[in-house]
Amino acid sequence: MSNDLENLKGHILAALDSSLNGAHITNGELVLEARREDIAGTIAFLRDDPVCKFTTLIDICGVDYPGRERRFDVVYHLLSMQLNHRIRVKITTDADTPVRTMTGVYPAANWFEREAFDMYGIAFDEHPDLRRLLTDYGFEGHPLRKDFPLSGFVEVRYDEERKSVIYEAVNLPQEFRDFDFMSPWEGAKYVMDEEEKGEGV
Repeated sequence: MSNDLENLKGHILAALDSSLNGAHITNGELVLEARREDIAGTIAFLRDDPVCKFTTLIDICGVDYPGRERRFDVVYHLLSMQLNHRIRVKITTDADTPVRTMTGVYPAANWFEREAFDMYGIAFDEHPDLRRLLTDYGFEGHPLRKDFPLSGFVEVRYDEERKSVIYEAVNLPQEFRDFDFMSPWEGAKYVMDEEEKGEGV
């Protein structure tokens, strides 16, 4: 299998050298780091080339690295059922620069791209229907961004008097609790000191 992946990597690098920033094998899978501007041609090649035959799009997902200038990775997972190979293709982008849609190459990309848009705010250029998929109408922010607050901005509940769903600012009735997981007795008067805690580890 390792030799097959090395041969496949060599074939792809020879064909797409100018469209790739790198290629490596990690955990038994081939990973391509592609240029954002050339992603449509790269993905189409992987699908149509007779040596590759990556005819199935498994997933498109996002990864957030807020400290980077291009904070998002867009990751494409492809499968060749004929050759029993998987490949991962990664590109980088920022919050303002859209990525070319893959709906013309893989129709299944439609919902995956909408999910990445909803959860991360990654825009896809020329997408036929780019709108939120998992969150509610009027939702603010993107829940899988690392800087999104854990409690969110608004909460939703059904109001029995109004007979409708209402949106309200998040109201936490109690402060976040600080649990001491090293003490085996919840609520015990005797609290272990730091030295005793270290002995049990």
